[in-house]
Amino acid sequence: MTSFPEHFVWGAATAAYQIEGAVTADGRGPSIWDTFSHTPGRVLDGDTGDVACDHYHRYRDDVALVAELGLGAYRFSVAWPRVVPGGSGPTNEAGLDFYDRLVDELRSRDIVPMATLYHWDLPQPLEDRGGWTVRDTAERFAEYAVKVYERLGDRVQTWSTLNEPWCSAYLGYGSGIHAPGRRDPAAAFAALHHLLLGHGLAVRALRAAGARSVGLVVNPAVVRPADPASPADADAVRLVDGLHNRVILDPVLGRGYPEDMVAHMSRFGDLDWFDPADEKIIATPIDLLGLNYYAPTYVAARPGASGSPNYPGSEGIEFPAPTGPVTDMGWQIDPTGLAELLRRIGGDQPDLPLWITENGAAFPDRLVDGRVRDTDRIRYLDGHLRAVQAVLAEGVDVRGYLAWSLLDNFEWAEGYRRRFGLVYVDYPTQRRTPKDSAHWYRSVVAAHALPEEPAQPR
Repeated sequence: MTSFPEHFVWGAATAAYQIEGAVTADGRGPSIWDTFSHTPGRVLDGDTGDVACDHYHRYRDDVALVAELGLGAYRFSVAWPRVVPGGSGPTNEAGLDFYDRLVDELRSRDIVPMATLYHWDLPQPLEDRGGWTVRDTAERFAEYAVKVYERLGDRVQTWSTLNEPWCSAYLGYGSGIHAPGRRDPAAAFAALHHLLLGHGLAVRALRAAGARSVGLVVNPAVVRPADPASPADADAVRLVDGLHNRVILDPVLGRGYPEDMVAHMSRFGDLDWFDPADEKIIATPIDLLGLNYYAPTYVAARPGASGSPNYPGSEGIEFPAPTGPVTDMGWQIDPTGLAELLRRIGGDQPDLPLWITENGAAFPDRLVDGRVRDTDRIRYLDGHLRAVQAVLAEGVDVRGYLAWSLLDNFEWAEGYRRRFGLVYVDYPTQRRTPKDSAHWYRSVVAAHALPEEPAQPR
């Protein structure tokens, strides 16, 4: 067996809207994902998160699954509309009571709770007032963060402000494939800025309230040229890397917005939302950085190509379809991309602890005779964990690995067709069945090591 460092933490992750259900229970207000999923044509098969995995009522059973896997940590998100239904104003104490119960259940089983304050479920009243395109939302987010901390901070030590601001901004306000479904490049950049500002304001507010470990979760991309010898493709890499990685990581890590990205954003308006003092707030030091990794991105310079609305202003760039093995999402399976990102970010910020806060894959799982034989997922996890081992051996400070996801769940615009879980959920009955990958992961966690031989293709 090839072992991991003694301090290395194993866990799994989920998100509130994807698993909780109970969208009108105990005073919860509507979120942008409630509105979006109930809008015809927005989500595959017309699915919604109204019930999801019914985790709101079944959380004890789900925490028992975490314990059965032997995991030391569980990353969950708090639903802003459950805690502050109007986005601002009165606190819904019944909503906080749920997270009280969840955290106590985790701690009773010696599982470390890791809380994310925003995983895409903005209260609809705030969106009605401009959403993340306006500064007020960032300020309200910091207020909400403190309300959650004041209730849970005595038992939750590790906090993340946002999950994947790239998705919230570009997919929600640029391409419109995620809630709130806007299609406006200028709005996407304004939203990105206010998300980062909200992060910085929340870090400051949480620290003032007593929090000692606060970070951010991002989904950085390895961006590669279709033709490594092409200068034009190299320039396409620079732009897409800037839009995906540098425009977020540089200001958060104290380097300010890259000049080329400021010029790029200025193509879509005068950036009247930007206050130079914001960069100092956004750069408020953090204690950890979470990385969510799934697949690399390939680009090619192609005159006349329409680009991707997920990358505003990427006209003239083609995003080639992946080659080789892919997941059920069509994402290329490439563990080397994870190692590359860890080396890059760890090299830039050697004193900043890194976490793999999401990593996993969707496959067309089937429950047959009470068992899910998901060998493709085992091979995926094995390969990515070996990539983590490689960078650990090089001295990169990676503190833990959280598999995505504990449960099959509502996979955003893909509805319930895509299954990422270690545990199979039969949605009509809500019965949970650990997949073969869950049993494999449990054995790795128990041994604190990978088998000497990598998992092989079928």
